[in-house]
Amino acid sequence: FKKLRKHLGNLEDHLVHLFMARKPCSSDLVAICSDCDYTLSFMDCGGEKVWFDVGDSSAFRVSENGVVYTLKCLSLSGKEEVVVIIYAQDPQSKQVKPSNATLTQRVPEILFPWHSVVVRGDGTLKRVKRDWVIPPINVPENSRGQFPEDLVRIRSDRDKNRMLRYSVTGPGADQPPTGIFIINPISGQLSVTKPLDREHISNFHLRAHAVDLNGNQVENPIDIVINVIDQNDNRPEFTHTIFNGSVPEGSKPGSFVMTVTAEDKDDPKTANGMLRYKILSQNPQSPSSNMFTINNKTGDIITVAAGLDREKVTQYTLIIQATDMEGNPTYGLSNTATTVIRITDVNDNPPEFTTDTFFGEIHENRVNVIVANLTVTDKDQPHTPAWSAVYRIIAGDPTGRFSIPTDPTTNEGLLTVVKPIDFELTRSFMLTVEAENEVPLARGIHLPRQSTATVSVRILDINESPEFSPNPKSIKLEEGLPAGSLLTTFTAQDPDRFMRQTIRYSKMYDPANWLEIDPVNGRISTIAILDRESPYVKNNLYNVTFMASDNGVPPASGTGTLQMYLLDINDNAPHVFPPEVEMCEKPDPNAINITANDPDLNPNAGPFAFELANRPSDIRRNWTLSRLNGEHAQLRLRIGSLASGIYEIPVMITDSGNLPMSNISYLRVKVCQCDHHGDCVDMERIIAAGLGTGAIIAILICIIILLVLVLLFVMWMKRRDKERQAKQLLIDPEDDVRDNILKYDEEGGGEEDQDYDLSQLQQPDALEPECVKVGIRRLDERPLHHEHQYPLRSAAPHPGDIGDFIHEGLKAADNDPTAPPYDSLLVFDYEGSGSTAGSLSSLHSSSSCGDQDYDYLGDWGPRFHKLADLYGGGDD
Repeated sequence: FKKLRKHLGNLEDHLVHLFMARKPCSSDLVAICSDCDYTLSFMDCGGEKVWFDVGDSSAFRVSENGVVYTLKCLSLSGKEEVVVIIYAQDPQSKQVKPSNATLTQRVPEILFPWHSVVVRGDGTLKRVKRDWVIPPINVPENSRGQFPEDLVRIRSDRDKNRMLRYSVTGPGADQPPTGIFIINPISGQLSVTKPLDREHISNFHLRAHAVDLNGNQVENPIDIVINVIDQNDNRPEFTHTIFNGSVPEGSKPGSFVMTVTAEDKDDPKTANGMLRYKILSQNPQSPSSNMFTINNKTGDIITVAAGLDREKVTQYTLIIQATDMEGNPTYGLSNTATTVIRITDVNDNPPEFTTDTFFGEIHENRVNVIVANLTVTDKDQPHTPAWSAVYRIIAGDPTGRFSIPTDPTTNEGLLTVVKPIDFELTRSFMLTVEAENEVPLARGIHLPRQSTATVSVRILDINESPEFSPNPKSIKLEEGLPAGSLLTTFTAQDPDRFMRQTIRYSKMYDPANWLEIDPVNGRISTIAILDRESPYVKNNLYNVTFMASDNGVPPASGTGTLQMYLLDINDNAPHVFPPEVEMCEKPDPNAINITANDPDLNPNAGPFAFELANRPSDIRRNWTLSRLNGEHAQLRLRIGSLASGIYEIPVMITDSGNLPMSNISYLRVKVCQCDHHGDCVDMERIIAAGLGTGAIIAILICIIILLVLVLLFVMWMKRRDKERQAKQLLIDPEDDVRDNILKYDEEGGGEEDQDYDLSQLQQPDALEPECVKVGIRRLDERPLHHEHQYPLRSAAPHPGDIGDFIHEGLKAADNDPTAPPYDSLLVFDYEGSGSTAGSLSSLHSSSSCGDQDYDYLGDWGPRFHKLADLYGGGDD
């Protein structure tokens, strides 16, 4: 206890001395900020560690190294001192000794400009004024005191003789953010008006000014630096809510996994911004609850235990905590994040066959057929190189007739036949197969016995097709062999040695139908003359395909090809080439080069002999033929010109074969008129191009017929228009009178619109004077301004002159330029309105005209029969 009392006494003395000798963080002794620390170092006399703790006070704490911290801003206004109870505990005896530590405050002195004395060179003294210097002022952030809070008082020593005014400038005073700091212009007291935020602005640089009442500067401006002291007011923040990492399975302890990172906005140079990391939980806790650890300063996560197995645990979830105040759980602020660690696969599990022996069977001669499916199991992650199997046949297939590709979906091995197998040679196979992964196994792991299996394959016999030998078979013979000639024997063999079967032969392909085959013994003979110049012969070769069929169940057949190489004989006479040539009427030059064409080969072809035929006699008189070489000759015109036309020149050509062959072929020479280039330009050229005279005449006739049809159609249309205009005045006997008189495109005035004067259709001498009218007109019509000279009827016309009168009026209307362009009612005369004639719908309304005799209307022609029936038909 003596030792403890001594330690506590030393601690109390250190605290009191510290507060007396050093300014608190607030600089005005109204608050002590939480970042203020006062280190008390002492020697432990007994060499044993002592534990310290603070009593009933939430404003202080003591570290294990003897550092006293303030945890919040302390308001000391109006107080002379603060008493803190410190407890000291012996870790062995667990005994505790309390002691009081008294914290007192000291009022800072007012700052003045200070002076110094400088010694001159002559030994005299001179008083020199120096600039006043103010040390940095520390102000805690987030202060909760009453505002404005005083910081420091500034005063000039020249205010003894006169009144001065003080002011501050700079960011936080008169520059944005303005109004944070103010100064009393008279007393010089500098104050803060609001809480400060170090994370926003960590320090302020102000300038203090002192002027007299006239505004004259009495002191040089001084700089004031105000540092914002950090508080632990920000929690650590992780850069991600969820961190993702991976580590291979089977990793050794100490293997790096990933790094988590958190940030704290507080001052990183103080404990407020110093973070420490910690793993709070691990899920699942298999095979151990501590499979990982974390570097508490850097956030690096590493493995600390062996046994990571992806096949058992695919991923781990860790809860990571970051705490400031260097990880102090009591005073530090914390935050958490989730870390997902995925265990990646390595090839630590070899593929294993599901059974030791597999069985399969296949018919002989089959290829690309799956014989058996080989199944394996692999615990590694599916569809990865560590899971995908590769199969190899290590024994039992020396000729390479099998292969084992891998099904990428099921990972099965597909045993496939790639070469035909003959049952007569091999009836079964016993294969040894090994399965591996695409990537090698992890170090220290070997293939087990289960990675090798046996496959038994049985071959099934089938009825095989007969086989021709050799195939194809080639023979050489001359063309021109007669029908019935025996060429060769072409037979096939049955590969089924254990079956007794009969083979029959037939012909499958013979384009020229030259050959036949005996169905029993396979003898081939001709049924037509062989011709090397046939279009079915290519490069002197003629191919015929035959088929051999057995009588097995089911029947099988095979084909064979017979290739005949035909030797040439002189069996074709030459003929002139080209068969047609052109020549101008006055040729210049007057010669044409010709040659011969012989289907035979040398020496049965050229050189050729050319000669003009003796007949007709004018051939040799007009033409000459001279030999240029063994292949060409020149035909020349003896006379100066020829009339246009087609001339056929007979030319005899003889080849050079053994027993030469001659032939007279005709050369067609077309003589025509030519232009200055020597090209034909007359109709013969057009005819030669494919358009004959008959076709040209037919085209001209068609054009003439088409023109005649167009002319007839135009004449018919004009006549139709004239008849349509005449029908406006001539009444059709079969139609109703009212329907032919009405104008449907005008709106009339009712029944009055149909009132017409019919007295013009009567003989004037038979009518009463008041019934005689000169013209017919609609009552609602008005006369035209331009009076056209229409014909006038005589007072007593002949009964037959009505038709002539109407036709003359129609002709005058057609020639009238003022007449409307459409069909309308023709007006012959206009006598004004108020006609006494009744309408056509009431013929008996006129009493003065009711007793007239209308029988004479029948004498006016068939167009007036309707009126004659209406007026003279009696009571009917």
